[in-house]
Amino acid sequence: MTSVSAALERSKSWVWSRRLRIPVLVIVLALTAPWPATGQALSPCCVILAAGLSSIANSLQTIARSLSAILGVDKGMLQFEQTVVWPTSAISQAQGLVGSQQGIFTRIQALIHIPVNSATQPNPQQLEAILLSRNPSQIGQTSTNYTALYGPVPTTTDASPQVRDLVDMTDAAAQDAMKRAIQIDALSDLEIQAASQINQSIQTAAPGSAPIIEAQADAWLVRANAYTQAATADLMRLRAIDLANSSADIKMGATNTTNLRQQLMNLLQHN
Repeated sequence: MTSVSAALERSKSWVWSRRLRIPVLVIVLALTAPWPATGQALSPCCVILAAGLSSIANSLQTIARSLSAILGVDKGMLQFEQTVVWPTSAISQAQGLVGSQQGIFTRIQALIHIPVNSATQPNPQQLEAILLSRNPSQIGQTSTNYTALYGPVPTTTDASPQVRDLVDMTDAAAQDAMKRAIQIDALSDLEIQAASQINQSIQTAAPGSAPIIEAQADAWLVRANAYTQAATADLMRLRAIDLANSSADIKMGATNTTNLRQQLMNLLQHN
C-alpha cells in the first residue's frame, strides 16, 4: 500500500508539472485523427439544389436571348426612324428654313408698323390717329371723333325723316367699318406674334413633337381665315349700304318729282 501510494503521488506530480502540455497534445490528436469518409452517393438536398440552379440558369439564358431579340428590333426601328421617318439631313434643312422665315416675319412686322398717317388738320388728325392705332381700347373714342369731323345727324327741322335715317345709317356703317379696321389691325399683330412663336419653337422642337406644332399652326390658320371673313363681311356691308343709299336717293328723287308735279298741277288748276 505504501508503494502504491508513492506511485500515485509521483504520477500526480508528473501530471501537474506538465499541465500545459497535455491539453495541447489532446488538441493535436483530435485534429490529426482520421474522420469517417463520405460515400459517393449525393444527399437529396444537394440533388434538389443542383436541379433548381440548373433551371434558373436555363431561364436566364432564355431571357437573355429574348432581350437580345428585342434589342435588335429596337435598333432596327431606331435606324428606320433616323433614315426614313425623320432623317437628320431633312431635319437640319427644315430648321434652316425656319431660321430664314423668322427673318421674314421680323421684316413683315416692321413694314406693318411703318407710319402712314397723312392728315394735317386737328380733327382729321385725331380720328386718323385712332384708326391707325392698332389698339382696341381706342375704339370707344371713334364715334366722338367721327362726329367732330363729319358732323352729327341733321335735326328734325333741318332735314326730313327719310334724309335723317339715311344719314344715320351711313354714319353707322362708316363707324362700324372704322372700328372693325382697328380690331383687324390688332388681330393681325397677334397673328404675327403667334406665327413668330411657332416658328421659334420649330427650331428647337424634337421630331416627335411636329404633329403638335402643326396642330397649333392649323388652329391659327383657322383663326386667320375667320378674321379675313369678318373683314370681308364689313366690306360687303359697306357696299350694301352704298347701294342702299343710291337706291334711296333715286326713290327720294322720284318722290320729290311726283310731289313737284302735283304742286304744279294744283297751281295750274287754281289759275
